Amino acid sequence: MARVIGLGGIFFKSPDPAALANWYQQHLGMDIEHWGGCAFHTAQLPSGSYHVWSPFNADSDYFAPSNKGFMFNLMVDDLAGALAQLRAAGAQVMNNTEDSELGRFGWFIDPDGNKVELWQAPGNRKQD
Repeated sequence: MARVIGLGGIFFKSPDPAALANWYQQHLGMDIEHWGGCAFHTAQLPSGSYHVWSPFNADSDYFAPSNKGFMFNLMVDDLAGALAQLRAAGAQVMNNTEDSELGRFGWFIDPDGNKVELWQAPGNRKQD
């Protein structure tokens, strides 16, 4: 039987895809390519990192305050630094962060109203 072996991408609609891509490039350093997106090559990812696929219950409030039916999770090399950059850019950053055996997590709302979860993998911990 053929099997899924990883996450191939996140594809979504935006009222202004170029502006949103530029915002992510400017404030989170994503390398936006000529086709309008960013490719994350697995060889460049920290050891021990992985991709997650996880359905949520329809009544979950985990994506709040966004009213969208999805949430992005982006891996970062420095959670505190990324959240500070986003605050400085005027993004709505959630006040709480979470530390667990799975790593460090923080959240913000992007210009399109999407809730985004930032994840710093356990093997990629920088001093705050």
